[in-house]
Amino acid sequence: MLTRLRRNAWVRLALLSVVGACAGAALYANWNQAREAVSALPLWVLPAAVLAGMLGLAAQMLAWRSLLAGLGSPLPRPAAARVMFVGQLGKYLPGSVWAFVAQVELARDWNVPRARGAAATLVAIAVTVAVSLAVAAVALPLSSAEAARRWWWALAAAPLLLACLHPRVLSRGIGLAARPFARFREVVEAGPLRIGGAAVTAAVGWTLVAWVPLGTHVWLLTWAVGGDALASAGPAVGAYALAWTLGLLVVFAPAGLGVREVVLVVALAPVVDAGAALVVAVLSRLVMTVADLGWAGLSLVLTRSPVRPPASDRV
Repeated sequence: MLTRLRRNAWVRLALLSVVGACAGAALYANWNQAREAVSALPLWVLPAAVLAGMLGLAAQMLAWRSLLAGLGSPLPRPAAARVMFVGQLGKYLPGSVWAFVAQVELARDWNVPRARGAAATLVAIAVTVAVSLAVAAVALPLSSAEAARRWWWALAAAPLLLACLHPRVLSRGIGLAARPFARFREVVEAGPLRIGGAAVTAAVGWTLVAWVPLGTHVWLLTWAVGGDALASAGPAVGAYALAWTLGLLVVFAPAGLGVREVVLVVALAPVVDAGAALVVAVLSRLVMTVADLGWAGLSLVLTRSPVRPPASDRV
C-alpha cells in the first residue's frame, strides 16, 4: 500500500483531496463560529495573526529540518517545507498518526529512508513538547495561577523532558525504538540512527523562536477582544504553549480540537472574561487553520516533487 501511495499519482491526489476536504471543513466550521467576532475586530488584526502563525510554523519546520539533517538526510528548505506542511494536513483527520505517516511518506520523494524520517519526526515531537512545556512553565505561574494549578503535572515534567533532549539520551531512545524493526529493509537502509548535539541545539533554538510569533498571534487576539496589552502577553504565550502541547498529546482529537480551547479559556481568565477567552480560542483555531492551509498551498505551488521512486523502491 505504501509503495502504491508513492508511485500512483491518482492515489496521492485522492488522499490529498480527502485531507484537503477535512481541513476545508474545519476552516468552514471555525469561520461559522468566529464570523461575528471577526466582524468586530480591527481589519488588520486577523491578517497580522495569520502572518504570525505562519512565521511560527516556519520556525517549527526549520527545527524538524535540522533534526533530519542531523540524522543524515539534509533537505533544501523548499523540499522540507513541502514535506512538512503538506504532511501536517493529516492532523485534520481523527488521530494525529496520519500527519506522521504522511510526513514520512512524502519525505521518501527526496530519498529520505522511512526509518530516518520517522526518527526525525518523533524527535521533533519530543523537542516541541519539552520546549513548549518549558515556555508554559515559565509564563503561566507568573500570569495565570489557575492554569498552573490545574495542569501543574504537565509543567512539572518540563525539566525532565528537557534533560531527555540530550543527544545521548535521544540516540539511545531512537535505537531502542528501532530495535524491534532492525531486520526491516527501511531500518537497514537508514543506517545508524544517531543524532548530534548541533542538530538538537538548532531544533531547540528554532522551537523557542517559534513561540515568539505563535504567542504573538494569541496576544493580538486577546488584546483585540478587550485584554490589556501588557498584562495579556504572559498568559497568551504560556496558554498557547500549554494548549498546543496538550492538544498534540491527545492524538484522537483532530489538531487538538477541544483540548486547546479548554486550556486557553482557563489560562486567559486573568485578563479577559470566559466569553472573550472562548472567542480568542475560536479565532486562534481559525487563524492556525488558515496558516496551515496557506503554507501547504504555497509549498505545493512553489516546489515540484520528484516523481520517480528511489532506487530502493524499484528493486
